[in-house]
Amino acid sequence: MGRIVMVAYRPKVGKEADLEALVRTHVPKLQGLGLATQRMPVTMRAADGTVVEVFEWSSPDAIEQAHANADVQAMWADFAEACDYLPIAEVPEAARLFSEFEALD
Repeated sequence: MGRIVMVAYRPKVGKEADLEALVRTHVPKLQGLGLATQRMPVTMRAADGTVVEVFEWSSPDAIEQAHANADVQAMWADFAEACDYLPIAEVPEAARLFSEFEALD
């Protein structure tokens, strides 16, 4: 049984393009490792530039496997250089009944 998650990435100053490039390859890399399902991720940008991603892990175990995988850890290190993670509740749009975002191509 898959696990759908939402994550918010606030880009560091000057790292917006780096973050967008990472987000574009994030789920395909996880899929290639069998850690994410083939469900298409949804990626979007909040008004303040925060990037929100919705994707599906292949299982609860896949999440734990990702934390032990060197390739995933290296990718997450790149994310740490480009952004700060924050709870989705801290994205202002998340407080609205119908949260609107700009699609991230």
